[in-house]
Amino acid sequence: MRINRPPRNGVMASAVTSSGSARNRRWLFAAGLAAIAITFAAATFGPARAEDKFGDRGEPHWVGTWGASPQQPVTAFGSAPSFTNQTVREIVRISVGGERFRVRLTNEFGTQPLLIGAAHAAISAGGAAIKPGTDRVLTFSGHSSITVPPGAPVLSDPVDLKAADLASLAISIYLPQTTGPATWHLEGKQTAYIVLGDATGASDLGASATTSTARFFLSGVEAGSFERKSAIVTFGDSITDGTQSTVNTNHRWPDRLAERLAASGDDDTGVVNEGISGNRILHDNAGPNALSRFDRDVSATPGVRFMTVLLGINDIGFGGFIPTEAVTADDIIGGYRQLIARAHSRSIRIYGATLTPFDNVGSPYFSPAHEVQRQAVNAWIRTSGESTPRSISTRWCAIRTTLRSCCRHSTAATICTRATPATRRWRTPSI
Repeated sequence: MRINRPPRNGVMASAVTSSGSARNRRWLFAAGLAAIAITFAAATFGPARAEDKFGDRGEPHWVGTWGASPQQPVTAFGSAPSFTNQTVREIVRISVGGERFRVRLTNEFGTQPLLIGAAHAAISAGGAAIKPGTDRVLTFSGHSSITVPPGAPVLSDPVDLKAADLASLAISIYLPQTTGPATWHLEGKQTAYIVLGDATGASDLGASATTSTARFFLSGVEAGSFERKSAIVTFGDSITDGTQSTVNTNHRWPDRLAERLAASGDDDTGVVNEGISGNRILHDNAGPNALSRFDRDVSATPGVRFMTVLLGINDIGFGGFIPTEAVTADDIIGGYRQLIARAHSRSIRIYGATLTPFDNVGSPYFSPAHEVQRQAVNAWIRTSGESTPRSISTRWCAIRTTLRSCCRHSTAATICTRATPATRRWRTPSI
């Protein structure tokens, strides 16, 4: 039976409602869906390649194993260089090992497209050298080069490379065109080697290289393994970043945490350092404020299940230099509550550390009024219903012990000098 309806936009609409036609239509619809599903599966997953040793076991689980939070090229503490026709080789010590790795590059503070002409990953042999037989070409969506838009990161394709816990990787990046001021991480505390031309596959760059202790265009390394692993993100300021720790020694407290976890037999927890020296919770300074970078530096870390927060002292101290950005203890606590809520919305356990003494820094960063603020914030961390001690676990003991040990024995002339911070696991606030 045919039912005619009034014209719609000049076209006569009709519907066939006979049972035979309806059955045919349903069959055709189902067949079409099946064809689409088969096509989608083939296009998305494809057959396992014969040369892909992971083909029989599926995809590995990814976890963050190293990180450096990107900063804008000009900060209160320095300005980033520009590169033209140069290779930068950067050494990173990972926390947990794996059988596959991928690398996160960044142009997040660039004002122009960034051309990555080539990139390689290898096991470091110390200095600017790499271990023979470990050099791997990195690709991006199947290509050996990529143009990164302003404001964006890129993730390399996975590369087969077996590396143990606490191994050091050499990441080499060739920059053929003028980059403009680099997206960087100022306090790298690790020597980077810079040479002219494409030397990404060179066995050693030491003889002709200039050096820097900053990180350039490199923000993360992820490890792939067939064992499920998780990550701890250490979210903080100079104490976490490692300011005034010795270059090339991996003596930041998150490095010590990774060592302590590995020594305890916990080899399934990565430690990703997302500290920025001078960072604040509520205002930009040296890098974006903590609330604005949480999604990028914490939530986007693969496998993240835990985070520490050691932030807030710069919010107090820099109010002495910038009166228009002065904050109260309640402002800082409000910032903590935002971090707590956002972490728990992603099922991330969040541990808060008390703010360390800072009277050795001097005025106007320190003042008696600022000390009153610090004590008020610490009282909230210790005694509010939103910060309760974590039940005993290997990770909890490692975090607490590492923070106290590193800060107690620090010889750095920073606010960490006399610090033995207490640490609490934060629950979801009732607000």
